[in-house]
Amino acid sequence: MAYCAQNDLLDRITETELIDLTDDDDAGMIDGSKVTRAIADADVEIDSYCADRYTVPFSPVPGMIRKLSVDVSIYNLYTRRSALKMPDVRQKNYDNAVHFLLNVSKGLISLGADAPAPTTDDGPETTHTRRDRKFTIGKTSKGSAGTLDNY
Repeated sequence: MAYCAQNDLLDRITETELIDLTDDDDAGMIDGSKVTRAIADADVEIDSYCADRYTVPFSPVPGMIRKLSVDVSIYNLYTRRSALKMPDVRQKNYDNAVHFLLNVSKGLISLGADAPAPTTDDGPETTHTRRDRKFTIGKTSKGSAGTLDNY
């Protein structure tokens, strides 16, 4: 599920602007596939910042994530059209979104969503007591649990 939709973008930019950003064939229409791709790329970027602190993809989508997805999606559409000058406000919105996401990834800002469940690691374990030690240094071995002195 995408974090925003084409209509969310149209709430922030005009239809003419969205046509200019997506219509590579001069058909005079919004290319929905380009919008969908820009949104998907924005969502992947958002998830990459939030994955260590939250279960992604978000469901339901927090309002702030929807807003960030719109800002990053519009930025993505501008970056694909090098002939169009990026408005300063779009660059600033993107920079603010990245700054916000960095703070989320550092745990300085909460989204109010559920934090991910702790993961269990079935990898190797270490021991911390002398009794658990398998090898000794400086002592000869009396059994199958060995010494490193002979190596």
